[in-house]
Amino acid sequence: MASGAHSNLGLTICQAYNRTMAFKEIVRSPVYLQIAEQLREAILAGTLAPGEELPTERELSDTFAVSRASVREALRSLQAQGLVAKSGAPGRAVVAGEVAVPAGEALVNLLRLNQVELRDLVDFRCVLESAALELAASRKDSARLAEAREALAEMSPEMTIEAFDEADIRFHVALVRASGNEAMHVVMLALRRAVARHLLEALRAEPDPRATLRRLTKEHAGILKAVELGQGGPAGKLVVRHIRGFYSG
Repeated sequence: MASGAHSNLGLTICQAYNRTMAFKEIVRSPVYLQIAEQLREAILAGTLAPGEELPTERELSDTFAVSRASVREALRSLQAQGLVAKSGAPGRAVVAGEVAVPAGEALVNLLRLNQVELRDLVDFRCVLESAALELAASRKDSARLAEAREALAEMSPEMTIEAFDEADIRFHVALVRASGNEAMHVVMLALRRAVARHLLEALRAEPDPRATLRRLTKEHAGILKAVELGQGGPAGKLVVRHIRGFYSG
């Protein structure tokens, strides 16, 4: 067989092999990043529960057969991600009790860095909340719905705009969390933070703030009632009308 034929045959075999075998690039990452990744996976998988103490630096050093300096760098990396916090004991860390906060912060930064426009955030919020409220209406999580009702009870045209905004956030977040979908909850927290400045500016610019707060409170009551009655479709439509109505003036 001619050399050219051998070459073509070899190429054909390689191409066929590549179609059946997905190669991965070889990555040489620092030791501390490999440690951090294993601990991160254990935390996210629930093997290490929120509030649980991690082994000491010495124990982790023995487990991974690495230096304590590498373990220390790994823990610093996880702390920067908001996954672990310092424990009262020296040389020891604890799994963070709430990872939604750093996750939300990361999403806020992502939205701001990419300069996502307000109208896109409003559209996204409408999609998210309408879907969440349909789920909430079917689940009827009494604890979360009670949180929403408490927030609604605090709303008054006589309160400051800042106080109303805080109650408004708690109301909407409680209803989204009532969906039982934690991903929706985390994204909702980030969305509200991303539009927080716009919300306050819009409220402060209202010619008759008291009338606006009265209208928003009435709309909140209608939304909550629909969810409590298990009317997911109407609740979703009401919240979309509520959100778009506010921004359209």
